[in-house]
Amino acid sequence: MPDSTWRTWWPTPLIGLLGGFLASLVGWPLPWMVGSLLAIILVRCLTPWQVQPIPGGRKVGQLIIGVGIGLHFNTEIIEQVMAHFGLIFFGALITGLSSLIGVWLMLRTGEDRPTAFFSSMPGGSQEMVNLGSRNGAMLSNVAAAQSLRVLAVVLCIPAIFKYLLGDGAAVMHAVSVDWRWLVGLSLGGAVVAVLWQRLRQPNPWLFGPLLLTSVLSIGCDLNLGLPNGASQLGQLLIGSGLGCHFNRAFFRRAPSFLARTLLGTSLMMLVAALAALGLGALTHLDVRSLTLGMMPGGIAEMSLTAEVLQLSVPLVTAMQVMRLLFVLFLAEPLYRLWARKAA
Repeated sequence: MPDSTWRTWWPTPLIGLLGGFLASLVGWPLPWMVGSLLAIILVRCLTPWQVQPIPGGRKVGQLIIGVGIGLHFNTEIIEQVMAHFGLIFFGALITGLSSLIGVWLMLRTGEDRPTAFFSSMPGGSQEMVNLGSRNGAMLSNVAAAQSLRVLAVVLCIPAIFKYLLGDGAAVMHAVSVDWRWLVGLSLGGAVVAVLWQRLRQPNPWLFGPLLLTSVLSIGCDLNLGLPNGASQLGQLLIGSGLGCHFNRAFFRRAPSFLARTLLGTSLMMLVAALAALGLGALTHLDVRSLTLGMMPGGIAEMSLTAEVLQLSVPLVTAMQVMRLLFVLFLAEPLYRLWARKAA
């Protein structure tokens, strides 16, 4: 059995490496995530070879990215984020409300109420599947919609930002690499992640390391960074893990449902961009950072995009986390209230 299991996933990192390398050659943004993601999808869709995720690979990737994001936090940036807390709250609220567009689209085309609702909420695939299971949703459709939304955002947003908006301003502060701190933060982040997971909290392998690292980075004024290649490794592990969710059967199943999901996601991204332009006009904050913070994508993916484009990673992360908290804590109560009134 171990030999059979090994055979299903050993090609995954090699295919991901090849895809990331080719994407880096053509200058694609987030090449090691997007390249590995597309390479895995192509192999699983165009060949009979159904490669599987690397055991624990996505968790390790999230751990690396969580530590990397946390190292961007310092006292000055936290003061800026807190000074605009109302803006972050409002931006997260707009992003959450924009998901009602997707709910409306699916209801108009005959989808049942719980499936339409939990498929459209930008709150993470596993969390929305769990909530949908308690409320009678069609779980396969919820999982498919959530995965397709993240795929669409990851493929579109970094490319749009890089090729249409350009890179951000160069980072002004120098950072160093201290292996003692990095090893300690990684081990401590893993411990916090396990505890977070036992408490059944969302996204533990990203939030645990991020929380620990950001607190220590602010409290100890670390001013550290990840070594060369660490971020690329995290991208590779996350991208290849996400790619294993897709195959020919996925895209053949209920194509009209997937088309409605893509349309709803596109409209949500449009609302986020317009809202960011409006909020940027009222403040001195960078419109690109606001836009990334309001996109209905994953926290790790959007924070990585901000890092690559040298935008405000803490601001993007704060807005993404706030939106996730909105959805996780309010989605189910709001759905049940809606269901009772409809009944």
